[in-house]
Amino acid sequence: MRGQQTGESVKMALSTIRTNKLRSGLTILGIVIGVTTVITISSVISGLNNRVQDFVSSLGSNVYWVFHLPIIGVRPTTEMLSRPKLNIDEVYALRKLPHIVAADGGYQHVRSQFRVGDVSVKYNGKKIAGTILQGSTSEVGQVTDLNFLQGRLWNDAEDKKAEHVVVLGHDTWEQLFGDQYAVGKEVNIETGLYTIIGVLDKQKQPFGGGKNQADNMAYFPLGTFHNLHPEDKDMWVSVKYDDPKNKALVEEEIRESLRIARKLKVDQPDNFEIFGPDSLSKLWNQLTGGLVLFMIAVSSVGLMVGGVGVMNIMLVSVTERTREIGVRKAIGATKRTLLVQFTTEAVTLCAVGGIIGILLGAVLTWIIYFLPIGLPATMSTMWVVTGFTVSCAIGLIFGIYPAWKAANLDPIEALRYE
Repeated sequence: MRGQQTGESVKMALSTIRTNKLRSGLTILGIVIGVTTVITISSVISGLNNRVQDFVSSLGSNVYWVFHLPIIGVRPTTEMLSRPKLNIDEVYALRKLPHIVAADGGYQHVRSQFRVGDVSVKYNGKKIAGTILQGSTSEVGQVTDLNFLQGRLWNDAEDKKAEHVVVLGHDTWEQLFGDQYAVGKEVNIETGLYTIIGVLDKQKQPFGGGKNQADNMAYFPLGTFHNLHPEDKDMWVSVKYDDPKNKALVEEEIRESLRIARKLKVDQPDNFEIFGPDSLSKLWNQLTGGLVLFMIAVSSVGLMVGGVGVMNIMLVSVTERTREIGVRKAIGATKRTLLVQFTTEAVTLCAVGGIIGILLGAVLTWIIYFLPIGLPATMSTMWVVTGFTVSCAIGLIFGIYPAWKAANLDPIEALRYE
């Protein structure tokens, strides 16, 4: 008997929702907005997380970078800014360590405020602006796994002689030569002519879409770069070691080698910084942590507004159906039956709002993915389930009071209600 009454209550709740479609739709608008926000933002974050992890993986698990300053998550102090720069002799010393496969020391010429290219490369009347200039040793290809479309990298002899040779990034080559073979031709860079000896394939980037600044680069031997821009002295050292299981040992060996080269005493702190790919992951997780909090804050407002709207409409519904409630109580409906009816109505409203929000979020995710900027948005199953669960919970929480009020109406007074 009780089960039959409960089933009838659920049917009546669904019937009421179908009868008042417009009012039901306006009631759940806040829920829809809140869930759509959760799905859209979480999809972008999830897609970016996947892209960043792929990018970090492409760097390899057996790579370290060394710089005289911390650049990840730390504001340099006066002491840090006064540290001596890394130099090529320290790179040579690192190459002698037992587990080191390759070590490269390099410079970049960029606009310091924006870390973007500041040079134009010209060929046969064509020009590409905003090119980054980089100078490296002959081991840069081993450390960073450069993939060549054409030609080769320079050798030690060309580096020592400061030969006028250059390797072009993919976009630099494509802009100047289209799909033509470029090796052996000369390009004009600043005040000199440089012979192209290689062209690189496209490089991976952590955030999909748009142009990758790393593909608009001109790579020079270290000696050549030094003659071109002797004022650039911030050397960045990259080290590749033999086996990921030696990670801790290699880091300690690098630290010891640099401390000896810099003549640091036992009680003196390091005046350099060592980074690994995990440092990039930690920084990104810190950034996305803030985005997740922002998403929760924005969606919470929508969900709370939606919850208040549901409670308000349910209270109005109870008032409108006071006589109906009195009749149902008079023919044997229990408090539990009425609680189930009105709670089911509230939860169903919010559940429908959650489903619509998920669908809208999926559409927005699809649009964002195919926009020209090409953000790698990917829907997350966890956030889809979370959005739907929270929307149902909002219906339950904000529907309890109206349901309780309906269940506790005095049947005699309810029958007298006009």
